[in-house]
Amino acid sequence: MTSQLAQADIQLIQRILPHRYPFLLVDKVVDIDGTQTALGIKNVTMNEPHFQGHFPGLPIMPGVTIIEAMAQTAAVMVGVTLEMADKEMKVYFMAIEKAKFRRKVVPGDVLEMQIETLRGKPGGKVWRFGGRASVGGEMAAECEFTAMMDL
Repeated sequence: MTSQLAQADIQLIQRILPHRYPFLLVDKVVDIDGTQTALGIKNVTMNEPHFQGHFPGLPIMPGVTIIEAMAQTAAVMVGVTLEMADKEMKVYFMAIEKAKFRRKVVPGDVLEMQIETLRGKPGGKVWRFGGRASVGGEMAAECEFTAMMDL
């Protein structure tokens, strides 16, 4: 028996996450396999406010923003699977570990964030994830992070 992969468009993402512009950092989440794995997509555009100062004349998406985009992807994965739309779920970082940055992410890039659950289960509050962000198949960033889901 094969499982049906779920996905979330921007309307569903906004029903799960409390984030809004300029801090909503995921445009869609596809290939959601329960609470195990998901792929988030972020279309990086020049009109994002962090590019005004990071860096003028050489816009680069801040690494911490890439990590936040991975965390939002993980929250959407869990939220879709546990049917948390319209339930005001809150997610809080507890730890970020093993962060590495491999390439610049710049306007025009499509950032793909592959998320894997390392620890966590429905009903549990503390979850640990592994995240890898890439552009065109080239690794941009990776890390592990722990979050508390206030369901």
